[in-house]
Amino acid sequence: MVVFVLEKVPLSLRGELTRWLLELKAGVFVGTVSALVRDLLWVKVTWSLKGGGAIMIHADTSEQGFAVKYWGETSRMIEDFQGLRLVGIKEKQG
Repeated sequence: MVVFVLEKVPLSLRGELTRWLLELKAGVFVGTVSALVRDLLWVKVTWSLKGGGAIMIHADTSEQGFAVKYWGETSRMIEDFQGLRLVGIKEKQG
């Protein structure tokens, strides 16, 4: 299983991902694809962000059972604390 969370991305990228994954909510995609397709989708996402941000979560053999990748400007940040991945929310400056 794979989950993509996209923020501030072109509609064309979201449309492209709907060919492979189900869009549960605007910018949130989920599905089951092979590791090859998952990695190719990630490459497509990172090349097509145009200033947005993306997070990909997929099954893994880690302690938590999943791996996380992120690219670009996202409202959440993934912190690694001794092998345990935690999510933090960036504070707005202004």
